[in-house]
Amino acid sequence: MFATDTSMSVPALAQAAEERGLYSLYLPEHTHIPTSRLTPAPTGDAELAEEYRRTVDPFVTLAAAAAVTEKIRLGTGICLVAQREPIVTAKAVASLDQLSNGRFEFGIGFGWNREEMADHGVDYATRREQSRENVLAMRALWRDSEASFTGDFVNFASSWSWPKPKQPGGPPILIGGAAGPKLFSHIAEYGDGWLPIGGGGVRAALPELERACLAVDRDPAEIRLMPFGTLPNPEKIDYYESIGVSEIVLRVPTGPADTVLPVLDAHAQFVTHRDG
Repeated sequence: MFATDTSMSVPALAQAAEERGLYSLYLPEHTHIPTSRLTPAPTGDAELAEEYRRTVDPFVTLAAAAAVTEKIRLGTGICLVAQREPIVTAKAVASLDQLSNGRFEFGIGFGWNREEMADHGVDYATRREQSRENVLAMRALWRDSEASFTGDFVNFASSWSWPKPKQPGGPPILIGGAAGPKLFSHIAEYGDGWLPIGGGGVRAALPELERACLAVDRDPAEIRLMPFGTLPNPEKIDYYESIGVSEIVLRVPTGPADTVLPVLDAHAQFVTHRDG
C-alpha cells in the first residue's frame, strides 16, 4: 500500500494482513516531492497522485508494524537507496530486522524523480552507481565486525556497527525496475530478487537475467522473481507459477480501513481459493 498520513495505519494493516494469512506487506518511499514537477509522473498521468506527497517513512512505520505482528514479512517496495546516507540506513535496517525477528525484506530501486534526488545531492545520471555502492557499503556494515568501504560515493575507515541484522549478512535485497542489461547486472552482482513493477514481460527477460548471473558465476535459480503490483487474476498467476514465480505482491488502495479491508478480504479469498 502507498501508506500516507491519511490512510489506514500501517500497524493495523499489517495485523489485518497477518490475520488473513497473507505473507508480506510492502511500503514505498518518497522523502518529499518538489512542487516544480519537471519530471513526468511515472504512471503516465498528467498529475501525480496525491499519495506521492504524503508517504510515511517506511522504516518507522514498519517498526511499528513489527511490534504488533509475529509472522508477516515486512518490506520496502521500494526504498530509494541512492537518496539515503548508507551508514545511518544500515543501522536502521539492522535495527528493524532485529526488532522484527528477521522478517525484513529490503526492496530497493534507483528512482525516477530527478528533482527529488537532486535535493539529496544525487545526480540522476549516476544514481544506479550510487545505489550500488550504498548497498555494498551497508552489506559490509551488516557482515563485518570491523567494516570499511572505499568507493566513488561512499568512504569510511574501519568501524564498528551493531546491532547486526537478525538475518545473517543482512536482509534479502530485492531490486525493482524494468528489464534490461543495467538492471540485471545489478541483480546478478548484489541482488537476491527482482521486483518487476506490474509484472509485464518477465518471461521474455529471463534469458537475459540468466546470462547476467552466469557472467558473474551466480546460479540464476537463486534469484527470486516477485511481480510487484499484480492484479489477482487466476490465469496470470498460473502463468507466473509456470515460469518459476513463487511470490507476488498485490496492490491495496490508499485509503481508510473501510476502503482497504474489503480489498484485503478479496485478496485473502483469492489466495485461500488457490491454496485449495
